[in-house]
Amino acid sequence: MRAPDLVSPAPAATVGADARRPLIVAQFLNLRRQIAPLYLMLSVNAAALAFTHQNLAPPLLTRAIPLMLVLASLARLFHWVRPIDLQAIDINAVTRRMHSTTVFAVVFSLAFVLWALWLDRYGGPYEHGHVAIFIAVTVMGVVFCLGYLPRSAHAVTYSVLGIFLAYCLYNGTPVMIAIAINIGLVGIVVLKVLRDSFASFVELEASRQALEIERASAHRLSEENARLAHSDALTGLPNRRYFFARLDAMLARDRADAPFCIGVIDLDRFKPVNDTLGHAQGDRLLQAVGDRLRALCTAEVTIARLGGDEFGLIVEGDMEAAARVGQQICEKIQHPIQLGDTAVAVGCSGGLASWPEAGSSAHDLFDRADFALYHAKKKHRGTCVRFSGTLEKLIRSEQALEAALQTADLDRELDVVFQPVVSTRTMEISGLEALARWSSPTLGPVPAEMLFTTAERLGIARTITLTLFGKVLAQMARMPADMRVSFNLAPADIADPETVYGLLTMIDVSGKCADRLIFEITENSLIHDPDVARGALEQLRTAGARIALDDFGTGYSSLSTLHQLPLDILKIDRSFAARLDDPVGRRLVSAIRTLARTLSLSCVFEGIETEIQLMEATLAGYDYVQGYLLAKPDTLDAVLNIQLPGRSAAA
Repeated sequence: MRAPDLVSPAPAATVGADARRPLIVAQFLNLRRQIAPLYLMLSVNAAALAFTHQNLAPPLLTRAIPLMLVLASLARLFHWVRPIDLQAIDINAVTRRMHSTTVFAVVFSLAFVLWALWLDRYGGPYEHGHVAIFIAVTVMGVVFCLGYLPRSAHAVTYSVLGIFLAYCLYNGTPVMIAIAINIGLVGIVVLKVLRDSFASFVELEASRQALEIERASAHRLSEENARLAHSDALTGLPNRRYFFARLDAMLARDRADAPFCIGVIDLDRFKPVNDTLGHAQGDRLLQAVGDRLRALCTAEVTIARLGGDEFGLIVEGDMEAAARVGQQICEKIQHPIQLGDTAVAVGCSGGLASWPEAGSSAHDLFDRADFALYHAKKKHRGTCVRFSGTLEKLIRSEQALEAALQTADLDRELDVVFQPVVSTRTMEISGLEALARWSSPTLGPVPAEMLFTTAERLGIARTITLTLFGKVLAQMARMPADMRVSFNLAPADIADPETVYGLLTMIDVSGKCADRLIFEITENSLIHDPDVARGALEQLRTAGARIALDDFGTGYSSLSTLHQLPLDILKIDRSFAARLDDPVGRRLVSAIRTLARTLSLSCVFEGIETEIQLMEATLAGYDYVQGYLLAKPDTLDAVLNIQLPGRSAAA
């Protein structure tokens, strides 16, 4: 009878077998180590017993039978010591093999004990004693070697000692009977020890298995935590932490022959979608974008979500390779995305920077890629801009601006000029718009846009705004009592409760009538956080000031937004003035005027530069205009004494 092959294909395993697998495998491997000593012991003991009887018993008993028993034992020994593949152990084959081992153990035991008792018929007392010792020692040895297979050990003990005891009781002397009983008692004790030992083994294996399961669970949990720690929960892309860890690892290589580039990608038109359709749809949009970006990830391309609608890019390769990936990203994202019943089209802009040309540290590389993104948003929306020497000059220019503004004497260097808002009915000045001016001792005159952008980067926008507002309040004392003054508020001002509180406090302290003030905001102020913007505007309006929405028509405000906000005036963006020359443009500006009238809002048409534009704006129903045709920004004295074109005719 041949035991089944250990690594043969296994039948479908049951759930119970899967649960018992570690114990059965451990039992088998420990038993396998004991099988070789077992068969060697049987062979040596059989040879010794045959040798002591070689002159007393016939050759069949001293040579032929023991030789067959020894050869059978060695065959089983070699069968067990063959190399096995631990990874391919089949639990069902192992179970069958251990079952067959029990059968073989009983068969071999019976063969050896019957042979030994046959020999016992020959020889004197010494030879009888040797047979008893052979049976006792062999049984004890076999029992201990089969300690990891208790069923087999019990079967061998009961069969061998039972036959030996029956033989002694039937044929033996009182001494042999006593020896047989003694061996039987010892066998029972050994089986008790064996049972306890095997129980301890089972308990130990169970504990080890539980420990391994716990370790495996802890390892899986650790891996999952590591994955979550480096993954963005919404998009499934790597997160900001992973991005910068990856960037640090790339920089640590410091291999000139392995250039790489990083990029910063920002979605275009995402904020209006988020505000109009809701944050849930905004999240779905980001998930769809994440799916598209994940399809572009390769071994050389890493794309991570840095936060909000901003994504990071690492490309192992030169700038040309990074530019190709950037272009692919722009093309993939610009395709419409279906959000329920609504198809939404967003785009993206990006900035790219290469190592080591753009910088040698993570901060420098990211800062330059971010600056390239800023430039793309401003000048080349929908594309990826490479950081270049030209942009490096712009950065240095901004650094110079920051240095100058940080050391500026704001009360002395900041000033305001005014541009008239003119009534089209009377061609008289109905109000003034205050405009900021900064003249730096080191840089000279700096455009207002650069002043406020730099102030926001430095975190001093509030100080700049309140300083300029103080100068406006001081100039109001020299204006006619019925003249209104407009003051521009940046998005950062509206979003900052401290700035709004400072404005209200300065109005109260100055004693100026708040109803002479108009605060102008842009549509960008509404996009970032409509609720915060609404609250700030209501505070200013409650104090008596009026609110004007500047540059109307260039942003994303919806009709419902206009209706919900506390607005008094719409200022039509100057870009519409150029369209007053064509019929479509005239119909458009007329429609805007009708909308404003429906909402009970006054209108100011900005950017009037020609007589034709002035006439068309008047015919379209606009009561107030503003532009270089009427007056350029100037000092208060110059503006108050200006001679407006057509004033005498209108009078």
